[in-house]
Formats: sequence, structure tokens, C-alpha cells
Amino acid sequence: MEYNQKVRPKKQLGQHFLNDKGIAQRIVDSLSANDADAVLEIGPGMGVLTASLLDRFAEKFYAADVDDESIEYLRKTLPQLGDRLLLADFLKYDLESITKGKVAIIGNFPYNISSQIFFKVLEHRDSVTEVVGMLQREVAQRICEPPGSKTYGILSVLLQAFYDIKYLFTVSEGVFTPPPKVKSAVVRLTRNSTQKLDCDEKIFVRVVKAGFNQRRKTLRNSIKSGFNGFVGNHPLLDKRPEQLSVSEFVELTNYIALNQP
Repeated sequence: MEYNQKVRPKKQLGQHFLNDKGIAQRIVDSLSANDADAVLEIGPGMGVLTASLLDRFAEKFYAADVDDESIEYLRKTLPQLGDRLLLADFLKYDLESITKGKVAIIGNFPYNISSQIFFKVLEHRDSVTEVVGMLQREVAQRICEPPGSKTYGILSVLLQAFYDIKYLFTVSEGVFTPPPKVKSAVVRLTRNSTQKLDCDEKIFVRVVKAGFNQRRKTLRNSIKSGFNGFVGNHPLLDKRPEQLSVSEFVELTNYIALNQP
């Protein structure tokens, strides 16, 4: 399944550093990593989560940051990390270089790439067992929302197809340096039992994207635009995309796959 993620410019990190140790510990405690062979922190920054993660997960803990100044600082303050402290861009990083087994991911995700992080998680869903991330509250709410919500969208459907998602808690602006202009939230994704969708997954992604790219229209109209004038009579085509569950999108995908020219 391909998601066509975009790679961010190096300079636009969008990072706000957490400075509240109590909240940091709550985030660390939210990750179980029971089924993981490795734990990877994305964007450790000045290490407010890192020390606790290292204490808890020891030799299976890794941290990756694209900022060489953060890496230099952490090498001085946490020298025991050694070569498990990586100067690397997660969006380009090969997770198998850490482990060929299962990996759990945690971090205070830069706001402007949080969606791209989740798209990469989807691409590696066979190895990523769990994700605990702090991100912009609106994005957190969106991926957690059930069908019928106005904020339920592409990322909601794709993630919920393969992960059980829980909104854990809200984080106020004042615990960051510099303070963001919006609130943040912590979510947890846990891999569910779905190994493969019961449909052509490439067509599934096309159907979901076509529907939400014109979310004010019924699926009959948006699918017609996204599938070269496709016309069908399935009752789901009379609904709007935010009304469909994952299983209904699978059902619609199979119908389109069988009936498209």
C-alpha cells in the first residue's frame, strides 16, 4: 500500500520542546512496548523523554534526530546511548537497520510532519507494533474520531484499518519552549489483528482519498471524478465519505474493483 508521503525541508523542524518532567513521564509510561524488539524515540531534542526511556528500555532503546546540535548535546549528557543515538531523518530512515523484528515508536512529534510520520508507520505496519506520540491536538482528535465526525478523514480511515487508537490526554501550551499557539495531545496506536484488508489495498487507498478530497459531495460524485467517470448503483455511493466505516470502505472498494471499466 503506497501513501505518497511528502518529505519536509530540513530547516522546517516545527519542534516545540517539552519542559515538564511530569508530563514527560506520563508519555513514557504510556508506552508498553511489550511485543517490541526495539524502541525508537523520534526527535529527542534536549532529551526530556530520553533519559527515562533509556532507564526503562535499556539496550533495546534508540533515539533518532535530524538536528546535529541535539545529537551533540545528547552524546554529552547520555553517553551510554553510544551508537544507538542516531543522526537520522525518520522519514527517510530504514527501520530494519535497527531491528528486523518489531519496533515501538515514541516521541514529541514536530507538528508539521506528524501526518507524514503516521504515513510511514502505515507503510511499516508489519513491524511497528505501537506508537505513542504527542502532536497537535486537532490532528490527534482527527485520527481518533469515529465515522460520522466532521474531522474524520483520510488518515483516520487508513490508521484505524490497522491500529486501535486511543486519545490519552491533552497538553497545554505553557509546558513547551517555545510555547506553541495551539494545544497538544498524546495518543497511542496499538497494532490490531488485521494483517491485510479484504480488498485490493491500492484501490482502497484511492477510494478513501477520492472520497475525502471532495468530502462535501456524495461518494457517487467524488468516485466518479476520481475513477474516470465510474458510475455505479451501490447504496454506499449515496453517502458522504465521513459516514463510512473502514469495513464499508472495504465493501465499496470491492464493488468498484469488480465493476470499474
